[in-house]
Amino acid sequence: MLAVGAATFLPHGPAPIEGLRAGAYEPPRAAPDFSLRGSAGTTAALAPHRGKVVLLTFGFTNCAAVCPTTLSTLAQARRSLGNAADAVQVIFVTVDPERDTPAGMRAYLAAFDKSFVGATGDSDALAAVRKAYGVTAERNGTGSDYAMVHTSSIFLIDPAGRLRAMMPYGRDPADFVHDIKMLLGQA
Repeated sequence: MLAVGAATFLPHGPAPIEGLRAGAYEPPRAAPDFSLRGSAGTTAALAPHRGKVVLLTFGFTNCAAVCPTTLSTLAQARRSLGNAADAVQVIFVTVDPERDTPAGMRAYLAAFDKSFVGATGDSDALAAVRKAYGVTAERNGTGSDYAMVHTSSIFLIDPAGRLRAMMPYGRDPADFVHDIKMLLGQA
């Protein structure tokens, strides 16, 4: 089942957040929600995480460099937050549903942080989520030994469920900690 929320612009939304290190969405907009199969055997969606900052990223478990680097960075950022880490949820949406099963994603993500949630589904459902966020993904190679070329940015969603910023790949954990603290203070 797929439920991708429509992206709407808030005419009188929250004030811009000055000083974010990520690229801010101005004005902020409702983050498109979705309903996918979660790595823990439950539904993966944004709505259950209202009240938290959600770091939404797209990738695949057979990725050799970008995805593990991103997940390691997000895990380091989360650990750096101390008690505030409970106010942050990382959701990793697969771009490779042929190989990324819920159980495989759960094991892969647990190596970084046991709180991370994986999300998978059928190709059409995942394509709709990628489209809602402007994420591209394409298979590179043939046979079973292929890679996925995909958008590597991380989307920052505030506790009210608004898409506030997009952090490019390669940023330090401190940049995420800075922006997460700002988003938690803005909610």
